[in-house]
Amino acid sequence: MAEENENIQFQLSDELIEQVELLVEQQNNKELQVLLKEFHYADIAEILDELNLEDAMYVIKLLDSETTSDVLMELDEDNREKVLKNLSNKEIAEEVEELDTDDAADIIAELPEDRQQEVISHIEDEEHKEEIRELLAYDEDTAGGLMAKELVKVYETWTVAGCLRRIRGQAKEVTRVHSIYVVDKQNRLIGRLSLKDLIVAKSDQKITDIYIKSVDSVNVHDDAEDVARVMQKYDLEAIPVVDNNQRLLGRITIDDIVDVMKEEAEKDYQLAAGITSDVEADDSIWELTKARLPWLFIGMFGGIGAATIITNFQTVLNNYAILLSFVPLIQATAGNVGVQSSAIVVQGLANDTIKGEILKRLFKEFLLGLVNGVAIALVAIIISHFFFHTAYLVSLTIGAALITVIIIAALIGTFIPIFLDKRGVDPAVATGPFITTSNDIFGILLYFLIAKMILGF
Repeated sequence: MAEENENIQFQLSDELIEQVELLVEQQNNKELQVLLKEFHYADIAEILDELNLEDAMYVIKLLDSETTSDVLMELDEDNREKVLKNLSNKEIAEEVEELDTDDAADIIAELPEDRQQEVISHIEDEEHKEEIRELLAYDEDTAGGLMAKELVKVYETWTVAGCLRRIRGQAKEVTRVHSIYVVDKQNRLIGRLSLKDLIVAKSDQKITDIYIKSVDSVNVHDDAEDVARVMQKYDLEAIPVVDNNQRLLGRITIDDIVDVMKEEAEKDYQLAAGITSDVEADDSIWELTKARLPWLFIGMFGGIGAATIITNFQTVLNNYAILLSFVPLIQATAGNVGVQSSAIVVQGLANDTIKGEILKRLFKEFLLGLVNGVAIALVAIIISHFFFHTAYLVSLTIGAALITVIIIAALIGTFIPIFLDKRGVDPAVATGPFITTSNDIFGILLYFLIAKMILGF
């Protein structure tokens, strides 16, 4: 029965929150500790996110230092900021000493600069202190900003017996041993060591005789997204980080890469929705306005552009007012096709699956647009002719415009993300409002130009 309970996934409930709040109010520390002891630190963080700051601080002060440090890493970013403000520099230092260097550096990096040095000065472990300082010097969006200093490494000159003794000591500082890295006398990464090979080898054998020379690594200055691609491509749980001279500096584990991929996905989603900076629902009205307003202005000017085009084709509208009824169809179709094409390309660029010449990809989109355009145009011609009773030439105009607009929208939606990516601009900018607005304008212009050609104006 106990085994079954361990497999039950934690679920936050109002009853649990009320129970914790009541125990805090009663200052029933013993029962509160017994209750929280049942939960994983990530579950405790989820509970604390639902409490007011005063109650959350009470619980945090009640937990042991090791649990508190893990809980801090799992807290919502805004709540963690509030908690850190209410902890002294010495208390924060005590918590980060329990964390791996990468997590410790992340916590300290969230503090104001003047507090960062104060907290670091209170860290008693000198080696831990210097390693945190080293990590803080790297840009957070690089391999250096992601890596942890804790790892297991061996020298090629060691014997198997000596290697096993030293590994036991190193492993105490590493939460999970993913790999054993082999370095030369200059600390340059030269390979990795299989645990199986180490166990079955003779005790007097040298590591140089049994290590595997093939090892993937990333440079300390590589972009975090590039690191994620490498680890995803080769299904790695961890990857070593080296400097320009191939010296081993640290390692990046899969949990950090998952966070990178999540943040990138959230950023791309917001860009696709027309939000220019990283914001959350709980941010201030001013922050949300700054993030949203630029694209709303772009949309507004796009609408003005479309209105200007319609105004310049008043002659067509005076004689064929029915054409105006199909403007929303043209705009919606153009926008949707453009977003579809750009979304697929942006996803391919993010996953590094966009290969080959751009002309071949554009030709493929042209054929796809042609097929889709003909299918939609045939339906639109039937509906416009039999349900709206439009003249044959007007129905033909609508069908021809739809085919043209779909092809152009598909080409634009494909070309712009690739173009931006080659220029070093995030291609996710090309999705959402940007593509929709540009294709709305092109769609309306093409619609009326085709109408002018077919209807003779």
